[in-house]
Amino acid sequence: MTPEVKTDRFNYIARYKSNQLIYGHGNTAVVTGWTVKEALCKNLQPSEYAVIGQLYSPTRGINILVRNLLINPHVRYLVLINATKEDKNAGAIKCLLDFFAYGVEENFSASGRKSWVICSSIAGYIDIDIDLNALEKLRHSLEVATAESISVAVEKIKYYAQKPMVDPWGMALEFPLSQFETTILPGVRYGHRIEGKTIAETWVKIIHRIKTTGIIRPSAYDSKWQELINLMAIITDEPEDFYFPEPNYLPINKSYLPEYISQVLDDAPDREGVKYTYGQRLRSWFGKDQIQQVINKLINDPDSARAVMSLWDPVKDEHHSPPCLNHIWVRIVDDQLSLTATFRSNDMFSAWPANGMGLRALQKYIYDGIVRGSNLHQNLRLGPLITFSQSAHIYDECWEHAESVIASQYSKICQKKDYYDPTGNFIIYLQNGRIIVEHTTPNSGEVVNCYSGKSSTQLSREITLNSPGLQVDHAMYLGSELQKAEIALSSGLIYEQDKPLRSSLS
Repeated sequence: MTPEVKTDRFNYIARYKSNQLIYGHGNTAVVTGWTVKEALCKNLQPSEYAVIGQLYSPTRGINILVRNLLINPHVRYLVLINATKEDKNAGAIKCLLDFFAYGVEENFSASGRKSWVICSSIAGYIDIDIDLNALEKLRHSLEVATAESISVAVEKIKYYAQKPMVDPWGMALEFPLSQFETTILPGVRYGHRIEGKTIAETWVKIIHRIKTTGIIRPSAYDSKWQELINLMAIITDEPEDFYFPEPNYLPINKSYLPEYISQVLDDAPDREGVKYTYGQRLRSWFGKDQIQQVINKLINDPDSARAVMSLWDPVKDEHHSPPCLNHIWVRIVDDQLSLTATFRSNDMFSAWPANGMGLRALQKYIYDGIVRGSNLHQNLRLGPLITFSQSAHIYDECWEHAESVIASQYSKICQKKDYYDPTGNFIIYLQNGRIIVEHTTPNSGEVVNCYSGKSSTQLSREITLNSPGLQVDHAMYLGSELQKAEIALSSGLIYEQDKPLRSSLS
């Protein structure tokens, strides 16, 4: 008996990412994950599937897939290929399976946007403007199958193609995709390093980094903040009398500075309405003058790593409003006195400049105390100030102001950048049909390493593996110069570092 041939033909409509799909006329949608969709397509007839597409990322792709499926209620079967290591690493197929199995809940995406968050161990989001009832209807209307190979997927797709036609599960539903205006770019979530000569310069770089890549989260004060986790700021050359730009764009005036410095350096009596000052925590809170202890410690033992001051009170700070500044560490290395301060929570826009100046004053106070206390420290110099902000954030009410400062100051600061890299310098030349790269120290120019090869890509990898601290702009410069050297090598051109390529005949 000849099998019944189904004559119903459907046209799959894709409003989003339409040019990335392969279209058929059936009622089975196929998601191939990282498996190339064309490899599956060649084993099928268009009448056996509705659409075939890939899914690389749960956070970028599932939202689009769901929107397209809602427009095509004739799709009653979904085959998911979960076949590669990339699929396991990306987690997109697992997250999609979890959507159909467990649904969604209202929450926030990683960028702080209210979303339907898929109930999965893999982060996946669907736009909140899609009706929840529509999502639930979709989840319960499609039969979902998985395959770990193309052959198994083909078998399942052909099986569904032979089943009797099933009516569409409902009416086509279209939810326009909103265009979100945001300045947030992808970036490192934990561990950031920003360096500047002055507090003012460093502050502009900090707020630019937060506003560019910081995650928007609800704060503890019925508002939102944009936040980076574990941000280290290094100030190398703040003048003794402090640098204030003209006109002053900092959120602190010079007239207020002595009062703030007093709150850091000086003990304070208990006052109604004042929980504590940093000075009180450092001078008397624990029954010890920790500042003087640090001075004495470094006078007697300049190599000590035990010059530590703590402001966290485990008895009181668990329940009461605790200090943001928790820990200070002072160290002498190569006749430089540095100070590192750790903040558990740091308002980087409104408070950090004052924090930095107060800590610099504390650093100078300790430096003066050490020099006065022993004639063995006459060569001591004031080194860098380092702040480590575990939660570095800007509150939403300051966002507009922060954007204004960035717009007016950030490009000016970048234009003043010097190109000193403590990792060293790299001298590139061609010799005996190979690219030679000499790595030299930043000051003396002593050669400490040498690389040789013909591939700019391979040389770049070797250099970055051995020098992971390369500054970003320096690494990009090296990449372009090495590429230029490779072109010269393969084309018979003359290569000179920092100069255009030229013909040997010129």
